[in-house]
Parts: sequence; structure tokens; C-alpha cells
Amino acid sequence: MGFARGDPSMTGVPESLERLLRPQSLAVVGGEAAVQVIRQCRRLGYEGEIWPVHPERDVLEGIPAVPSVRDLPAPPDAAFVGVNRRAAVGVVAALAAGGAGGAVVYASGFKEVGGEGLALTQDLVAAAGPLPLIGPNCYGFLNYLDGIAVWPDEQAGRRVDRGVAIIAQSGNIAINLTMIRRALPIAYVFTLGNQAVLGLGDLIDAMVADDRVTAIGLYIEGLDDPDRFQQAVMRARTAGKPVVAVKVGRTEAGRRQAMSHTASLVGGDAAMQAFFERIGVARVASLTGLLEALTFLHVHGPVGGRRVVAVTSSGAEAALVADEGSRLGLDFPEISPPDRARIGDTCHPLVTIANPFDHHTFDWGNRGRLAATFAEVMAVDSDLALLVLDFPPADLCDPANWYASMDAWVDAVRATRHDTAIIASLPDCLPNPLAAQLLAAGIAPLSGIEDGLAAIAAAVAVGGFPSPVPIRAPAPLPVADGAAVTVPADQARRLLSGFGVRFAPWRVAESVAAAVAAADSLGYPVAVKAEGAGLAHKTEKDALRLALTDRDAVAAAAESLLALSPQLLVERMVTGAVAELIIGAERDPVLGPHLVLGAGGVLVELLADSRILLLPVCAAAVDRALDELRVGRLLGGWRGRPAADRAAIVETVLAVGRFLEAYGDRFVSLDMNPVMATPDGAVTVDVLMQLSENPE
Repeated sequence: MGFARGDPSMTGVPESLERLLRPQSLAVVGGEAAVQVIRQCRRLGYEGEIWPVHPERDVLEGIPAVPSVRDLPAPPDAAFVGVNRRAAVGVVAALAAGGAGGAVVYASGFKEVGGEGLALTQDLVAAAGPLPLIGPNCYGFLNYLDGIAVWPDEQAGRRVDRGVAIIAQSGNIAINLTMIRRALPIAYVFTLGNQAVLGLGDLIDAMVADDRVTAIGLYIEGLDDPDRFQQAVMRARTAGKPVVAVKVGRTEAGRRQAMSHTASLVGGDAAMQAFFERIGVARVASLTGLLEALTFLHVHGPVGGRRVVAVTSSGAEAALVADEGSRLGLDFPEISPPDRARIGDTCHPLVTIANPFDHHTFDWGNRGRLAATFAEVMAVDSDLALLVLDFPPADLCDPANWYASMDAWVDAVRATRHDTAIIASLPDCLPNPLAAQLLAAGIAPLSGIEDGLAAIAAAVAVGGFPSPVPIRAPAPLPVADGAAVTVPADQARRLLSGFGVRFAPWRVAESVAAAVAAADSLGYPVAVKAEGAGLAHKTEKDALRLALTDRDAVAAAAESLLALSPQLLVERMVTGAVAELIIGAERDPVLGPHLVLGAGGVLVELLADSRILLLPVCAAAVDRALDELRVGRLLGGWRGRPAADRAAIVETVLAVGRFLEAYGDRFVSLDMNPVMATPDGAVTVDVLMQLSENPE
């Protein structure tokens, strides 16, 4: 008998994906791919109904099949659609009309191939209507909590009671992550494919709703909907579920030619990094780093500070931990005299008490004495205590002494309730059974010093993120990419002045006599600059003369520079600068307009000392950015020099933010360099602005 039609009043994606992700009935449509779904469900112990659909075969994997989804006994909670792309559209339409709970579309050949695939994607979305749909061009999902595998391939996961969720924009990466031989409990694995209906934000929200999920890991290739994504991440943070991500495409080499200094500073994916920091996503560099970060976050969640006390059994391990941890921003505070005395009372007198702490091997294998030492170490004021311990293979060595150290660490944790981790310096030296024991004891088992410390740094980052502030949704450009014009310097200065940017006094001149008259009226010393297309970087083009102190010098400079441009800009020199800054802005194709603040001048690219600020920008964010810049130390007064007017710098950045808010639909790029930070203000002396052509 045919099943009932779905509610026609439903629109969009339902808030709950309960039926799709925890189905009591699963329709599998297709041939061998559908057979594999049945096999994987059985391997995980799926207890719901499985209903095969095949137009020619009567039985799939021993289960009677029906010829079409219209012949199913009831609306399935979930469906795997493993037929070709054209047939998939019809199957999805029938599932949506019949009131199914959701579907996974396996077929490829949609928008990823362009052309006809784009039209087919539109047809698929229309066919789905209110039906929650994962894909197309994806491997579906694995629910290891409930034993559900809407998954047409091998996978090596196991059932868990609680654990982390992994959402990947790559089917093959997701398959690989199911094959890991680590103790990390994985609750869900999702592949997104083309995200025709459901995307990252939808599945993050679903994981927030499942109390059994402890943390969320992402493999991201691109963001189609940053607004939806940021809202979901903020809900995850509110729910106490940290989000950590690998985002590929760091370099984006050749993304576009950089006309301004600002563009070269933004480069790669600096804006995406700023976006993650703004909304509270910890970023790691590798898949192994992702797994280690998820392991730590599963056990402890975010860490409230960066103070770490580390214990090793050799000076080499102590040095490795100190070097790598410091590089990642972890702090190894000096142990106080009272703490040194307490720790010293528990160990051999030849041991030097420091942090990291090499306890030597005088008490190697003595669980009781080691536990006493470890407990005193954990009593040191710190946010985390860690032990470096590599286990030998039990089939080739006697691991008893290593087990004694592990058991002593567990004893100390039980006595102190301190947050701790055990790191094997080499990933091969932490066997899964022992890692599982550590998890059960509330200790984070980490593999490899580099990845393990990166995991801790990620947890510290999550714990230290300020309250998330949504970015401003990007405004679309009204004209095609590339239709940008350079705004004349005089006009750009007048425009920015209207928003509160302070410029050095200037005049425009088109002759030698006009340049001399302008200099006389402005007061000496002055700078004379050639203005026009092709003169973006004036120093490289020999298009400016600085510190001119009399009329003859101005006349000579003007005569030379008029050969480069019919228009000159004469500007009073700014003296007494504490530092030179760059304040610029760029337009990211995904995240929209954003600001760049950093060390400026002719060495701007070489110094590469900059921070990204997304809109809307506030004074507190600008202050934080200044504190994070290396040049920020100059602003406070360096070696007896006066301090810069920091408030004026902040106000200049906010003024540029106001400009971007007003011109977001036409803005392309802005380069204010240098901005002279002086004791009594912030004065811009050069500007390069591009706006899109006005379609009117």
C-alpha cells in the first residue's frame, strides 16, 4: 500500500532532524551501494526496519524489495538514494511527497560538474521541498550512538554511548577518519557533498541538540553560508560544545593580483582565520591535530588558561615540550619556592625542580613514590598538568615500569581532581587499550608531542575566546568582479575625512607654479607626490619627494614628477611619529569587507605584522588587535620615546569601519599607508582606494 503524502504546509528545513538521524525505518534505493548500506547497518547492530527498493530485484541481502518508493509500507524515517543523478531527482520527489523524514543522495554529477549539473541541482532542491537532504555527491552519515549507517562503503567505527561528532566536506577524508586506531569515541560522522539542502550549520545545530555529543570537529573546504554557520557555532558554544576545525586552502595562491599593500597582507585565508576567532572556532593544521584536539575536548572541554605544568622522565622530553608548547602560546610558569620544597620532599635530592619537570628515573617503577611526586606537581597553581610517557610494545618488552608511572598518575588525579593529560612523544607509543583506560579515568590520552600540545592550545583558544559577535552579512557588489576603479587621491581623502579620518593638510597642483604656491600655503617641510593610475606604490616608482624645505626644492620636485603624472599632491610633512601603521580594508568573496591593521611604511609586506578585523568593529576589538601586533610595543613608548595617541588610532580604525558600513555595496579595497602614529594624533599621509563602478 502507498504511504501518506507529507504535510504541504511545511516549508524549508525542519528544526529537528530526528527522523533522518535516528530513523526507526530506513529505505535503501538502488543496487550495490544500497547493499553496502544494509551490510554496514547490520555490522553496527541497527535495530530498525530496512526496506530495500529496486525495480528489478526481488531481494537485497535477504530482505524482500519493492519496485519503487511508492510501494513502501509506510513513510520511511530516512532513505538512502543510490541511483544515478537523473533518477535520484524523481526518487527524492516521491520521498518528499510521501512524507519521508529525510534522505541521503549518493549520486554525483550535480553542481560540481557545472553546466547541466547546475540545472539538475536546482531540480533536486525543488523536488526535495521540505525534505531534509544530505548531499548529493556524498557518502551519507554514521550514527555510532544508535547503530545507524546510511553509508555505502566500508567503515571501521564502533558503537559508543557518547562522543564527538565529525562533519566533513570530503567523503574520502571522512572514510579515513572512521579507520583510525585511536581511543577517541566518535558519535557521528557526516559527509556533506554539495550541500544542496543541508549544510554545515544545519548539522552543527543537530549535534548541539544531541546531549550525547561532547565536541564537534569540522573538515572545511569552503563556506557557502557564513551567516548560517556562525549562528550554529554560537549555539554550540552556548551549549558548551566546543567546535574545532581543519580549514584547507590556506594559501589560495594566485587568487587575484594584489594591487595594494593591504591585499598582500590579507593573502591566503587570513580573513577566514579572523572569522573563526571572532565566532569561537579553534583551528588546527592537520587531521591528526583535529583528532587530538577532539580527544582533549571530549575529556576536559575548554581550558580556562594557558598555564601548564609538565612532567617528563628526561631532559630531552622537557626541552621538546617547552619549545613546542611555548611556540603554541602555552605558558610554563616557574615553580615557586614553597612548591619546589614540597615536590622536593617526595623525590631524590639530585632532582632539579623546574617546569617542565624532569623527575629522572630514581623512583622508576615505584608507584607509591611517583604518585606522591605527581600529586605535589598537580598542586602547583596551573590550568593543566601533563605527563610525557611513551609505552613499549608489550609483546617485545616488559612494560611493568611504564604501567607503574601511568597508575601513579591516575592515583594522583584521583587525589587532586586536577585536569591532566598523558602525551606519548611518538604516536606509536600509546596503545589503544591504555588510551581507553586513561579516557575512563578522566585523563586525556594524546599521541605525539606536536599534535598533543596543539590539541591543548586549541582547548586554551576555545576557553579564551571572547563572547562571539556575529560578522556583518556581506553586501553583494552591484557589478561584475573586476569592474573596479581607483578613486583619485584628492577625492578619496575628502570622502574618508567625512567619516573622521584625519589627513595631513594637502593641496592638488597641476603645474610647477601651483605646487610652489601650495607648499607656501601649507608650510614647510612638504612632500610632493605624483598621482594617477599605475602609481599605487610610489616609492617603487620614484613618484614622491619627501622633506622639501624651500620653494626651489619643491619646484625641482614638481618638474620631475609632472613627467609621471599631470596631477601632483602637495602635502605638509608629519613629524614626530612614534610608529608607522597601515589601516586598510579588503573584500573577501565569502566574508565581505573587513579591515586590516598593522605595521606600515615601505617594509609593510616584509614585516607582515597585521591583524584582520571583521565588521562590525568595536573599540575593544581594535585595542586587542593593537596589543597583538609587534609594533604595538612602540605605541606605548619604547626606550624613553613618547607614547602614541592610542585613542586616536582606535578612532581612525572605527572611522574606516563606518566608511565600510556606508559603502559596503561598492567597496573593493582601501590602503591607508602610512598612518603616522604621533603623541597627539593619528595622521594618514597616503591612501589608495578602489570602488566598483556605479551601475548608474
